[in-house]
Amino acid sequence: MPQVENPQVKNIVVKNIFALVAMLWLAAVAPARAADPVTANDTARFLAGMPPSEQSPLAALTKDPAWQRHARFFDSAFGHLEERQLSKIRTWAGVNLAAPRPTMFYMFSGPDFLYADAFYSKATTYVLSALEPVGSVPDLTRLPYLGSTLNDIERSMSSILNFSFFITKHMKTDLRADQVSGTLPILYVFLVRSGKTIHDVSLVALDDKGVVHSPKDDAGKNATQGVRITFAGGDGVERTLYYFSTDLSNSGVRNSGFLKFCETLAPGNSLIKSASYLLHTGNFTTVRNFLLANSATVIQDDSGIPLADYDSRKWRFFPFGRYAGPIDKFPNTYQPAYAELFRRSQPMDFGIGYRWRSFESNLLLSVRLPSDGTGSVETTSAAPTDEPLPPKPARPRLRKPRPPPEPRGLFYWR
Repeated sequence: MPQVENPQVKNIVVKNIFALVAMLWLAAVAPARAADPVTANDTARFLAGMPPSEQSPLAALTKDPAWQRHARFFDSAFGHLEERQLSKIRTWAGVNLAAPRPTMFYMFSGPDFLYADAFYSKATTYVLSALEPVGSVPDLTRLPYLGSTLNDIERSMSSILNFSFFITKHMKTDLRADQVSGTLPILYVFLVRSGKTIHDVSLVALDDKGVVHSPKDDAGKNATQGVRITFAGGDGVERTLYYFSTDLSNSGVRNSGFLKFCETLAPGNSLIKSASYLLHTGNFTTVRNFLLANSATVIQDDSGIPLADYDSRKWRFFPFGRYAGPIDKFPNTYQPAYAELFRRSQPMDFGIGYRWRSFESNLLLSVRLPSDGTGSVETTSAAPTDEPLPPKPARPRLRKPRPPPEPRGLFYWR
């Protein structure tokens, strides 16, 4: 430091030097802070139209008018869905599922965590599976067309927000690989909109024995690709969500380790909804038999396991709502036995499945009886539990009702 005789001048020089050092330090630190990675939870909240944490690099993007419009749209859409369906489903599950298992299986689900959580909110492990790829979520701060990306996400979810099922065609075209793609961005949105906090996200692969591998490992040529997400809800309990992109047809599951992996988590509870009546065909018997052998309860609409495939000596049935028959998209899947069962159904105040209007929806809760042959049912509190429901008086057979108007442009349903 140069020699300065005047004490006042010397103090000014010293202060300027300290100020310069501070400025240089801040210049060195600021880029590192700006380069901090965006967390999965902040990414999910941003995509869901919810504010990320204040320190997130995404916070500045919430000032974009496109994001603010997106946030208002999702606030309204999810608010209506909560009031119309999800809150009622949680109430129904609280009354009718007294002791759910820690694992739930949801075959043919796509990224539909919303309904998995609504029906089985007490599960600690969720296993979802469908053909759709896992996909990816790139760094949102680098996207050139943010508004377009947010619009694509809205369109990909429009059918499930309105009708309770996905339109696969829309998912494929709206979530393009050059921006956000696959099921992962939708899983993100549904998790945080369900009140969850995402802790960790990792891609995984299953080998043919059902062992979970990191993508860096060699899981073999028939590896089943997936993602593992750990998260927690308001109760603080850490839970795990698996989504696997896999072919659930007989040839597909026999050549993969997916069902072997599921066996390590069985028995569980199962949900089948808007499943394109695939379990009614002979090409999905392996998955159907797995569900029947490894489920303590099955919640399904009529697109799930045909009633004739249940062994009535092992299961007890609790029908809810009204069986109006399949919509015209799925001919030759009407079940007379299902119609007879639903003559003694209990009321249901929410819609589900392809007949998404509440007054035309059906839901069947099937509960596996204890193997000791006592016939008591411990996994449900659906009334009555001790005696079968008496049949209603016979009534004239009605003509098969006409299906309700369907959303236009559907060619593949989930």
